[in-house]
Amino acid sequence: MKILKDILYRVNMEAVAGDTGVSINSLQFDSRKVQLNDVFVAIRGTVSDGHDFIKKAEDQGAIAIICEQMPEKKVNGVTYVEVKDTKKALAYMASNYYDTPSEKLKLVGVTGTNGKTTIATLLYDLFTNAGFKAGLLSTVKVMVGDKQYEAIRTTPDSITINSYLKKMNDVGVEFCFMEVSSHGIDQHRTTALKFVGGIFTNLSHDHLDYHKTFADYRDVKKRFFDELPASAFALSNVDDKNGLVMLQNTKAKKYTYALKSYADYRAQILENQFTGLLLKINDQEVWSRLIGSFNAYNVLAIFATADLLGLETLEILKLISELRSVNGRFQYVISEKEKITAIVDYAHTPDALKNVLETINSIRTKNEELITVVGCGGDRDTTKRPKMGHIASALSTKVIFTSDNPRTEDPEKIIKDVEAGVQPQNFKKTMSVTNRKQAIKMACQLARQNDIILIAGKGHETYQEINGEKFDFDDFKIVTQTLKELDK
Repeated sequence: MKILKDILYRVNMEAVAGDTGVSINSLQFDSRKVQLNDVFVAIRGTVSDGHDFIKKAEDQGAIAIICEQMPEKKVNGVTYVEVKDTKKALAYMASNYYDTPSEKLKLVGVTGTNGKTTIATLLYDLFTNAGFKAGLLSTVKVMVGDKQYEAIRTTPDSITINSYLKKMNDVGVEFCFMEVSSHGIDQHRTTALKFVGGIFTNLSHDHLDYHKTFADYRDVKKRFFDELPASAFALSNVDDKNGLVMLQNTKAKKYTYALKSYADYRAQILENQFTGLLLKINDQEVWSRLIGSFNAYNVLAIFATADLLGLETLEILKLISELRSVNGRFQYVISEKEKITAIVDYAHTPDALKNVLETINSIRTKNEELITVVGCGGDRDTTKRPKMGHIASALSTKVIFTSDNPRTEDPEKIIKDVEAGVQPQNFKKTMSVTNRKQAIKMACQLARQNDIILIAGKGHETYQEINGEKFDFDDFKIVTQTLKELDK
C-alpha cells in the first residue's frame, strides 16, 4: 500500500483538508474506475470536467480527492488536496506512485510533426539488435522488452506512461524511446519524467484545431526542450527553420543534425531508389532500406542518438543497414504480373504528403502514372484540408479524394474541403470516391504496368472511425488483395 503524502512529493499544494497519512490503493482520473481507497484526480478536459464527478468518486469509495477547486460539501474520512493544475499534479503523483521509473532507465523523447514514429521505433529496433533490453512508447505499439502492448494514443496519460516504465524496470530495460506529442506536452503527460535526451524532427502544419496558432504549437514543442535537465542532450534538425528555436533556452547539451546546413551530424544522399538509400554520414557510407530524403533525416537522427548514447560508430552503421521500415511508413508492395507499386503511408499533414510525393517523383522515371488516394480526418484541423488537396493534385498524375476517419463529420463535406485547394489546371486529374475501399480498388483498376499508387493518411491504422465506431480497415491488406485479384 502507498501513503498519500508520499505520492504528493513535488506536488505544489494550495490547501489540504484531511489526513495525508492515509494508505491509498490506486490513482484514477476516470470516476467510473474509482474503487475503495483510490485517489481521484479531477482533470478539466476539453469535453468534460472531472470536478463534476467528485461526488461520484466519493460515493464509489475514494479516500482522497485532488482538485483545483475544493467542493463545498466534504465527506468525513476523505482527504481533499487543492492544487493549481491537476494535470501537472497527476504527472508527479503517477511518477511517485510507480517509484519514479523514468530515473531507472535511459529515456529518450522524440518530438516534431513528422518522423516521430519512425525514429522511436527504429531506435528501439537498433538497440534491441545491439543486444540491449529496450522499450518503446509509440503511436503504433508499446514494447516492454520483447512483449508488445496495444498503443492507445501517441503520448498516453501520465498513469499509463509510468505503469509501462515500471514494467520496463521490472524486466531490466536499459533504454526506452518515446514519441512525445504536442498534446502530451501541453497536458503535462510527460511532466515529472526524467529524459536523458530529446530529439526534434521538424515542424509543419498540424493540430491547429487544438493549438489554434502555429506559434502556440511551436512553443509547446519548445517547452519539452526547455524542461530537459543539464545532464541530458538536445538533438535538433537545423535544416528546419525552427530547429535552432528549440535549442534556445534548453539547459541540455546541444547537438544538431542536417543534410543542407552545417551541423554536428551531417548526411549526404548518394543514391535514392525504391530499394533504399545510400548515405554518407560524417564521411562514412551506409546503405539503408528506408526510402526517400525525409527518411535520410530519420536515419541521421537515429545515428546521432545512438552515438550520443555511447554506441561505436561502425556498430551503429552496421545496425542501421539492417533496419526495416515501420508498418504504414512508406510500406510498399509490388504486384507480380503488372509490377504496379502500391505504397501505404501515414502522411496526414501537408508537409508529410509533400515529402512522400516528392520522394516518389524523384525516384520514378516519369513514364509511369502516380495515382494518389487521400482524404482528411474528421473533427480535426480543417485548415489543412485544402492544402492537402492542392499538394496531392499538383504532385500526382491522378488523384482520388476519399474518406479517411470521418469520425462525426460528413465525409462528403470533408472531401469538398479538400477539393477546394485544387488549382484549375489540376481539375481534370481529380475524382472523388467517398467509400475508401472502393477508392483503393478504383486506383488499382486505373493503374497500368509499372504505375505507382500512393494510399496516404492512415498508414498503420487497422480501422476506420465513423460516428464513434471503429470498423476493421487496413489500407495495406486491401491494396495487396486487390492487386492480387487483378493479377489473375
